[in-house]
Amino acid sequence: MSLTLIVLGATVALLLVLLVWTLSDTRQQQGSHAISALKEGGRAHVKFLPQMRRALEIGDGEFLARTRVRGLRERVGRERRRVALSYLSGLRQDFEELIHISRAIAALSPEIGAAQEIDRLRLKVIFLCRYRIIWISLRAGLAPLPQISDLSNLLSGFSVRLEEAMKELGERAAMVAEMASSSDRRRIHHA
Repeated sequence: MSLTLIVLGATVALLLVLLVWTLSDTRQQQGSHAISALKEGGRAHVKFLPQMRRALEIGDGEFLARTRVRGLRERVGRERRRVALSYLSGLRQDFEELIHISRAIAALSPEIGAAQEIDRLRLKVIFLCRYRIIWISLRAGLAPLPQISDLSNLLSGFSVRLEEAMKELGERAAMVAEMASSSDRRRIHHA
């Protein structure tokens, strides 16, 4: 009877180790997909911010007004606002990608609690409110460069926080896999 219990116990332990190994492998694959998405997306706004700053500078409008070409300043202003609206749309798309990645991280991390969910909701509300104010300002013909820079910085900070969370999640998964592996090795040596 004791031999049967030992065989049964070893089988259950082996199945548990296989389950942990399978789950950690799946999580690592999902995590690596999220990391590649984070590297590819969520940061497109950073490389275009200097061009946006240049496009929305007030000094150019004053120069165009002095050229005395009828309507040139207005046409250039409209075109620049159109480009700024396109950039703003890109910011929102980057933000939505980061929110999607943060949901994936939350699903993979068991200790994500209500506080983190509330923090993500708060960040989303802040982003969308600022986004809408900037959008209205651009439609009204204003050039809210400091607000666009602030929104871009908010997005960059969120991206960095997600990278840190992904790194921490990966380190934990590696540690769990190592613990399961060493535990399995000890059982084999003792059997």
